[in-house]
Amino acid sequence: MLKTHGTLAPCAFCQSKLITAAPGSKTPLSTTVPIGYGASDLAAAYHLPDAATGAKGTIAIIDAGAYPTLESDVNAYRAQYGLPACTAADGCFKQADLNGGPTLPPSTDFPNSYYEEQVGVETALDMDMASAACPSCNLVELQLPIGDALNGDQAHLDAAMADFGTAVNTAAKLGATAVSMSYQYPSDTTVEFGQAGRDLFHPGVAVLASSGDSGYEGNVHTGWPQNLPWVVSVGGTSLLQSGDSYTDIAWSGAGSGCETDLPAAFGAPTSVSANCGGHRAASDVSAVADPNTGVSVFDTYSPFFGEPLNWILVGGTSASSPFVAGLYARGGHTSQVIGPNTLYTAPQGAFTDVTLGQNAPPHACPTATPALCVSGKGWDAPTGIGVPNGLAGF
Repeated sequence: MLKTHGTLAPCAFCQSKLITAAPGSKTPLSTTVPIGYGASDLAAAYHLPDAATGAKGTIAIIDAGAYPTLESDVNAYRAQYGLPACTAADGCFKQADLNGGPTLPPSTDFPNSYYEEQVGVETALDMDMASAACPSCNLVELQLPIGDALNGDQAHLDAAMADFGTAVNTAAKLGATAVSMSYQYPSDTTVEFGQAGRDLFHPGVAVLASSGDSGYEGNVHTGWPQNLPWVVSVGGTSLLQSGDSYTDIAWSGAGSGCETDLPAAFGAPTSVSANCGGHRAASDVSAVADPNTGVSVFDTYSPFFGEPLNWILVGGTSASSPFVAGLYARGGHTSQVIGPNTLYTAPQGAFTDVTLGQNAPPHACPTATPALCVSGKGWDAPTGIGVPNGLAGF
């Protein structure tokens, strides 16, 4: 795919990759019919039951900027794949700001209208993947200020991370059983041990974040919030199809590494944290993320160019995090969840081990701890304990 196309990150801290029309192009590859994996493909690849099976949980997606056409776009995606409608009128769909108040007004000025159009790709991806994972779940989208998705000095970054904490608290108040964040920020002890980090601690709610799209991040520090021990770090795979058969291998871009500021992930066995000297090792679990094996997304919000994209092809761990969040909500057992703890005690066979692929160039991975970069039998950092095999692990 990427030999004839390129990729574009919708925003500075989004963990998604939009496929573009040509290498080096900034023009999205836009079509009138879906391309890439759709909800039915993902259900087949991860052995999910029929759409009506599972708990009716609530998935909260945290994103930045306004998106007034989101309800209609999500339902266009759902209709394409035979999923039930999810509307505000029937109580299934809700949009609000980070405090649970009215949605943000659409930007009408440059550059914010441009930024909103770009970040809208991220939001559409998140909501479509949550829909694919749990067709019967309620959907909540909480909107942060558009500036939270953009580069800035440390004060702006700290404020953005604080906004994520506020939004997660709001999601919990609104009854979310799973919360997904497809963003990653430079981490420091202020947000790890301060209020922003503590705001993401919600026992009984599955709080998930993308592991990152830049491959192996090192054996000392990784990005926030997926580095927090009480957040599920969701890695990424390349999903290969041959006829009716699907195989996952580690995606070369899947984020992984150690956070030596912090203790081990909640519930992670010592064999996992030993790769990081007893500290937080990421990721915990994974699903498709490679843009080369990307997913179909429907997006018409175009306040800047005025040309709806319609169907686009997107990858990144921004796809895997909301998808796994949807499985948590659909599984219906989040009352026992504190971070990734229940993943590590799931019954045998609940996840399919990923044993091929790596996310670091040759000789770049620590020789003493190759599992930080290279997939093999058992846990490895690019893919965690593996990919979902039905709902048994949730």
